[in-house]
Amino acid sequence: MTDILAVADHRRGELRDVSYEIITAGRQLADETGGDLHLAVISGTVDDFAEKLNRDGVDAIHTVSHGEEFNHDVYTQTITQLYDELAPQYVLTPNSVNGLDYAPAVANQLDLPIVTDTVDLDNDGETLVATREMYGGKVETTNELSGDAVITIRGAEWPAAEGTGDAAIEAFEADIDEDAVGSTVNGFEEVGGGDVDISEADLLVSIGRGIEEEENLDLIRDLADALGATLSSSRPIVDNGWLPKNRQVGQSGKVVTPDVYIAIGISGAVQHVAGMKGSDTIVAINTDPNAPIMDIADYAIVDDLFDVVPELIDEFQ
Repeated sequence: MTDILAVADHRRGELRDVSYEIITAGRQLADETGGDLHLAVISGTVDDFAEKLNRDGVDAIHTVSHGEEFNHDVYTQTITQLYDELAPQYVLTPNSVNGLDYAPAVANQLDLPIVTDTVDLDNDGETLVATREMYGGKVETTNELSGDAVITIRGAEWPAAEGTGDAAIEAFEADIDEDAVGSTVNGFEEVGGGDVDISEADLLVSIGRGIEEEENLDLIRDLADALGATLSSSRPIVDNGWLPKNRQVGQSGKVVTPDVYIAIGISGAVQHVAGMKGSDTIVAINTDPNAPIMDIADYAIVDDLFDVVPELIDEFQ
């Protein structure tokens, strides 16, 4: 009978979706181990966060009021102290920008193994099997762990916890060594790129490296205009400077859930798929029938985008 410690994720005063998903993952493990699910809420408006996260399946919520924004050293110290206090078998953290910042440090300090970016977890009472994807989602690997471990979970792989819970909410008095806190957040600067919020779009036309050249973006813009859609992209397009950062879909961009997502020339790397797999209908246009994007597409067109897109424009203009 072993407990689970999960850590909530927030940025800029808002809880991230993965905070609700990690409850589902943690509850699953707690049921398999016969233990309780503890949830840590660190920094920010912790009382408000705790109230929102008090969902079915959570046994206890531990709040740590220390600063408004994420801080590596505060999180690392707090989680290691919670681990010593609660003695959980598994520490679950989001595979997010914040989670990937502190999780390795926590594992190092506690001398525990760490498995990152997991998409499935299964415990038979003795061994935890953590599943990860590799090579752009083409291969699944399983990692067997027989003792305590730190696990980061990929967002959008577990459903969000629902219902109203009755967890005990308690303030945890973490002993933060201020001399060991090496940085603080002084402010935020918005990335340029206009006022388009792709996360609010109902119809997205998204482009990847298959576009080949920047000037070919005009063709995709014509399609977006014909459909009344918003233009978005995978990371390589942003890295090349062809579109601004606010157009990027994926783990390092924005998570989108449009009614229709048209992926053009996008192979479907796991980081990109994590940001758009929640779309209601996914249409993929790619010359490679084995591209990972085809595995999640509702409709797949195996053809050259430079032949397909003009036909679509003519159809919808």
